[in-house]
Amino acid sequence: MTDPTLRQDVADVLLRYATGVDRRDWKLFRTCFTDDCQADYGGIGAWHDADSFTAWMDQAHVGGGRSLHRVTNQDIAAHSDGDAATARCYLDAIVMTADDQAAVRTVGYCDDELVRTDDGWKIARRRYTMVHCHTERNLGRPQS
Repeated sequence: MTDPTLRQDVADVLLRYATGVDRRDWKLFRTCFTDDCQADYGGIGAWHDADSFTAWMDQAHVGGGRSLHRVTNQDIAAHSDGDAATARCYLDAIVMTADDQAAVRTVGYCDDELVRTDDGWKIARRRYTMVHCHTERNLGRPQS
């Protein structure tokens, strides 16, 4: 059984990721990853360091409206040494257009390898697998 403190610390990283994106707080987002992290988002793209991944996320959300990234079904397991862990979580994301009249919704899951660092837990490898993606129209504020 995974130590409850370790589990909570890793869960906090996963939630910090979502909070960083939704607040467009790229400094907070960057704290989730090791400098040399590997992020593979399938057909969306792949990155080999935290700075380029963070820069891409920033650009992907520029000009967009509000967003909501929900992280659920967190399955966290510590490695025997206690300094590494794996996590799988579901990610359900909605990103509105700037006028709040449409949104892109993606649903998938993240498989993460995390390491304990002097600054706390960080994601060293992430693979995002998209299960569903669609555009929704006429959402948000009522049309005038």
